[in-house]
Amino acid sequence: MTGDIGERLEGKRICIVAGSGGVGKTTASAALALGLAAAGKRVAVVTIDPARRLADALGLDALGNEPRMVDPAVLEPHGIEMRGELWAMMLDPKATFDGLIAKLAPDAATRDDVLGNRIYAQLSNAIAGSQEFSAVAKLYELDRDGDYDAIVLDTPPSRNALDFLDAPDRLTDFFEGRALKLFLVPTGIAARVMGAGTSVVFGILKKLTGVNLLDDVSVLFRAMGGLIDGFRERATAVKALLADPATTFLIVASPEREPVAEAIFFHQKLREARMAFGGLIVNRAVVLDDDERADPDAIRAQLRDELGDALAAKVAQSAQDLQLLAARNAEAIARLTSALDEPDPIVVPRLDGEVQDIDGLLLLYRHLAGTG
Repeated sequence: MTGDIGERLEGKRICIVAGSGGVGKTTASAALALGLAAAGKRVAVVTIDPARRLADALGLDALGNEPRMVDPAVLEPHGIEMRGELWAMMLDPKATFDGLIAKLAPDAATRDDVLGNRIYAQLSNAIAGSQEFSAVAKLYELDRDGDYDAIVLDTPPSRNALDFLDAPDRLTDFFEGRALKLFLVPTGIAARVMGAGTSVVFGILKKLTGVNLLDDVSVLFRAMGGLIDGFRERATAVKALLADPATTFLIVASPEREPVAEAIFFHQKLREARMAFGGLIVNRAVVLDDDERADPDAIRAQLRDELGDALAAKVAQSAQDLQLLAARNAEAIARLTSALDEPDPIVVPRLDGEVQDIDGLLLLYRHLAGTG
């Protein structure tokens, strides 16, 4: 293994961990946060991983939308001296977006009009970029509160994680778009459409359901019109946070074809967005030392008398397959180092079993820190 995660995060306050699905981003994020906290920092790790593996690994019954402190007593039996503090949370995009509405509303009446609206309950889950914006909005909130020395953000698979980069712009575009303006100031043809066709449709729905959806829609969009300036300002602040020199992105990949392609794709988008690339972690790699390599024919000959020819042949074939896999992994890592201009990636070998507990996180961190 090469590289040291501590050196890469020196002077960084926010670390965003990205990569394709199934490469170990959640466990890497948790291990990283655990190591930073053990070293003396007050750290918050934020995950939106639906599998909830992070809570299990940290010995917590559940995680919510606000950080919970991991009890140092849980870590002591594992030989971890916690000099800092480790906090963890599971992002709830809906709750975060609702909280943002409440904060940005110019008055209590506007807040209540939006949060109590039946259309909003559905729309808040569907607005393009709202979930991604919620994640970086929570990141911004935690950073602004100033309670943590470091914040580690686990992300969804990278093509979704790219939405973090442009979610502020897409959400602002929605609030400034023609659809919203049509509801805010329906004039001309739009007014006739709203007054005729739309009214007919909503009138039929009212007779069928007993609910005046047109009133709900009109109230919602007019109320949200009062939030446009607040969202615009918050979007600008979020963009500035992502581009801040104290923010860095770590890309996690495994040495298979698709994760390698995803890592290269995400790195390119980071470069286009002029956001900081902090380093590459290649997880679950098969790496063989020189003394672990042997000629399959020699292995077969050496074991034939003891195991019999058939079993010795199977052992030799397994050794050959492992060496071929190690060679393919080495080629994948070489491709990544070249494409990402990263000559010193952190390579984590394939561990025995899944990382599902604190001992596993500690072992993973040792590899990340170069002491494994």
